[in-house]
Amino acid sequence: MIDAGLLRAALDEARARMDDACSASGRPPGSAELVLAGKYVSPDEARALVEAGARVIGENRLQDLVAKQQAIGDDVVFDFIGHLQSRKVRDVLPRVRLVHSVDRASLIDEIGRRAAGSVRVLLQVNIAEEESKGGFAPDVLEAALERASGAGVEVAGLMALPPFAADPEASRPWFEAVRALRDDLAPRWAGAHDLRELSMGTSQDFVVAVEAGATMVRVGRGIIDRTRMEQP
Repeated sequence: MIDAGLLRAALDEARARMDDACSASGRPPGSAELVLAGKYVSPDEARALVEAGARVIGENRLQDLVAKQQAIGDDVVFDFIGHLQSRKVRDVLPRVRLVHSVDRASLIDEIGRRAAGSVRVLLQVNIAEEESKGGFAPDVLEAALERASGAGVEVAGLMALPPFAADPEASRPWFEAVRALRDDLAPRWAGAHDLRELSMGTSQDFVVAVEAGATMVRVGRGIIDRTRMEQP
């Protein structure tokens, strides 16, 4: 089981490193938000996340999202960060603040059909155009934003998963490329989409991601595992 005290300490340490990274990049502390990936936590352990001071939990699967919400109610905010199947959109949308992983045009259309009101999403960018990953290629983002406008879906920013690298510094050019894309698109779409958010960086490279401009990082195993391994 998760030790809530150890998890709180780990979260505090991660947030402090994020604040330092914000300062290093000329932004005020607190400019980047930690989204705790919930897939490494069972519903029976979910209460420990609240006790540890987790504020936003990101879930990859609908069934886990439902189970965690039943376990801890409205004590935290939930985002959806995994691959979202079109047939599950209707059930996911009312339960989350934000969908990080809108990776195809048909999903934009389905979200527009199923949303009862305003819904915010991030467009997943396949920044390295890897065949093994989903997401929009950089050169079709403009068309995706146009499609979202027509569907009544508000795009709040971009999400990216760079190619895996053992050295976090190897991810920096990819993170900077995503930020440059956002900075190029944002002025042209200011009337329709906010585009302020950049969800990028995981447990391995979140500090580099924040230095490169991330406003959200998705961390999980690197923190959760420590709270178990260090227990007696």
